[in-house]
Amino acid sequence: MASSSAGVLGGGGNIDVLGPQPGILDKERIIAGPGFNRWLVPPAALAIHLCIGMAYGFSVFWLPLSKALSTAGHGAQACPKDMSFFAELFATGCDWRIATLGWMYTLFFVFLGCSAALWGGWLERAGPRKAGVVSALCWCGGMILSALGIHLHQFWLMILGSGVIGGIGLGLGYISPVSTLIKWFPDRRGMATGMAIMGFGGGAMIGSPLAVDLMKAFSSATDVGVMQTFVVMALVYFVFMMAGAFGYRVPPTGWKPAGWTPPPAQTGNAMITQRHVHVKKVWGIPQFWLVWLVLTMNVSAGIGVIGMASPMLQEVFGGNLIGVAKTFGELDKAQLASIAAVAGGFAALLSLFNIGGRFFWASLSDRLGRKLTYTVFFVLGGLLYWSIPSSAGAGSKLLFVGAFCIILSMYGGGFSTVPAYLADLFGTQMVGAIHGRLLTAWATAGILGPVVVNYMREYQLGLGIPREQVYNQTMYILVGMLAVGLIANLLVRPVADKHFMSEEELAIEKRLAHEKAAASEVGSGSAATSGAVSPLVVVLAWVAVGIPLAWGVYKTLVAAAKFFN
Repeated sequence: MASSSAGVLGGGGNIDVLGPQPGILDKERIIAGPGFNRWLVPPAALAIHLCIGMAYGFSVFWLPLSKALSTAGHGAQACPKDMSFFAELFATGCDWRIATLGWMYTLFFVFLGCSAALWGGWLERAGPRKAGVVSALCWCGGMILSALGIHLHQFWLMILGSGVIGGIGLGLGYISPVSTLIKWFPDRRGMATGMAIMGFGGGAMIGSPLAVDLMKAFSSATDVGVMQTFVVMALVYFVFMMAGAFGYRVPPTGWKPAGWTPPPAQTGNAMITQRHVHVKKVWGIPQFWLVWLVLTMNVSAGIGVIGMASPMLQEVFGGNLIGVAKTFGELDKAQLASIAAVAGGFAALLSLFNIGGRFFWASLSDRLGRKLTYTVFFVLGGLLYWSIPSSAGAGSKLLFVGAFCIILSMYGGGFSTVPAYLADLFGTQMVGAIHGRLLTAWATAGILGPVVVNYMREYQLGLGIPREQVYNQTMYILVGMLAVGLIANLLVRPVADKHFMSEEELAIEKRLAHEKAAASEVGSGSAATSGAVSPLVVVLAWVAVGIPLAWGVYKTLVAAAKFFN
């Protein structure tokens, strides 16, 4: 009782008055005690990333939502093409167009990058638990608000709910575990961030089939079932995300794994610093902009292909996908439906390589080094893009699909390797905030990549080039983008000494970040920290995220099997 009162008696009889006790969400409350098992932190990160990763899978809602009013028996038609976007935001008497609904997807990643850049510094000081809770409230609350928008048929509520508020939740949830995982796994930085960011890629793999099953269960002759699906998924996601947020723990200052010692600066990898850069300085450091360009080029080349994977395969191989010697334009309606099913399997196959690559390449980067790993991305990726027109012209589906599977693995690997690259260059103290600012590259690539692929396709079609050849020039443009990324990566050098914080500046930043040398420093009456944990708890934590992930992999494999059939 004494420890929770206004003061406690010291050894000499003096009263040591304790300051205000930290709240349950404060960083001081999650400092791990002695013997804490660091393998409990990755499943906490996965619990959040698997939920927010559904942003990739929102396209499953577009078609049902585009028929919401007509299904309800109101006799509504699609909003006319000459209706402005602003008017469609508030229209209640016509069905939304799919192109309009797609703006929500764009806003996801715009607000992801912006929120991560704006509030990354706050996250470092507030800690991952508080950021995770805010992320859960924004992402799940945004889905509830979107459900209301569907009920009232007000698209502006969906834009505000999922696009803006949900997008902010995406950004905070995405970067919430980065700094923490890197500090828990200084010996395996790439593997640690790869595990979490793999979850973001896998979110749609679970969420998309779950959403389809829920819409089937809730749909009726007069209801497409999307509103109810949003509510159920929001509630399920909230439970998982809150469990993940409360599962976060941060290591005491100076913690390192048993038996591991950092390599001395003079003998270790010169690209891995033991010092720290303040987030406010990164805008003026050349290495930041070089890595920014590296990520932009890598993501631009991959994201454009992801959006066009299904039509690309259909237009390039046409009837050959089902053993019919006809081009895409010569197929009838039934044949088009058949090759669309095959292309759907191709898209599922790419998603598996995207997810697997996030863990594989990030883990491999611990051995190769981050700079060499990105060099492999750009050189191998460039060669594969260059080979695609030849394999398509030769009618080799195996080479065509194999090239894209490897390319998409490196696309995912680029996301998961970059946090460790930043930690190597700029130190770990503010790596989460620096990573947040770097994610503006993702927002840029999300515009650049699709524009290059989509508009080049339209341009080539306008010139009268056959559909099976319209992607050839695009592949060569993507090779050029990877060449730019390669040059930027080769120019990366260790950060100059003048950019690092002094010992005094670092001490101030640690105080602002509420860092403690040990859990006991926060006071025995307030510490909600964990020491030794039963191995069974660790196993159960991994099972909790492993079961839905395994289900998602199974559903994706079933879809991918259509390609081979």
